[in-house]
Amino acid sequence: MQELSILILHGPNLNLLGKREPGVYGTVTLDEINQLLEREAEALQVKISPFQSNHEGALVDAIHAAMGQHQGLLINAGAYTHTSVAIRDAIAAVAIPTVEVHLSNIYKREEFRHHSYIAPVSIGQISGFGAQSYWLGLIALVNHLKKPV
Repeated sequence: MQELSILILHGPNLNLLGKREPGVYGTVTLDEINQLLEREAEALQVKISPFQSNHEGALVDAIHAAMGQHQGLLINAGAYTHTSVAIRDAIAAVAIPTVEVHLSNIYKREEFRHHSYIAPVSIGQISGFGAQSYWLGLIALVNHLKKPV
């Protein structure tokens, strides 16, 4: 069996983690989240490829490029979660098992954040656990991918 490969996508403004609204998003930086995911990926014996962009088209392009390269997608689309039909359609088109994650609990925030275009094309969603949302999402995705068919 080939080693599983997971694409990790970080959406807009996540490059500012640690500085941006620490009361909402915490003080952990994006580099620290990626390091946490690298350690967990090693323990789970999977490969990860993290990518961050503030541009919707770049995220869509990364999702398209994942087809045939990655077996799973872990995504925090940030604000695009609530606005991007293009990202939703890209995930549906490539049909790669996807887990949506959020640092904050989007359901305890502004009303416009309560809707996700990504959730209906994902196998699951984890929110509200800070950086651990990514960790939990990676574990859940890998367990899903490794379960017997």
